[in-house]
Amino acid sequence: MKNRLKVLRAERNWTQAQLAAELAVSRQTINAIEREKFDPSLSLAFKLSRLFDLPVHDIFEDDNPNNR
Repeated sequence: MKNRLKVLRAERNWTQAQLAAELAVSRQTINAIEREKFDPSLSLAFKLSRLFDLPVHDIFEDDNPNNR
């Protein structure tokens, strides 16, 4: 799933470790999401939405437009 997580994190000058600590996940999880190797759970997507004060669809984008 495409996402803007790396950009949003960089805008706040947060490391992957800092973001991971805020979300109570591992740094490896953040890395995998940013590299689009792992799709977050719905629960984690909502945590990110609240943390960045953005709707989920402003952070994540379906990379398969045929799923709509």
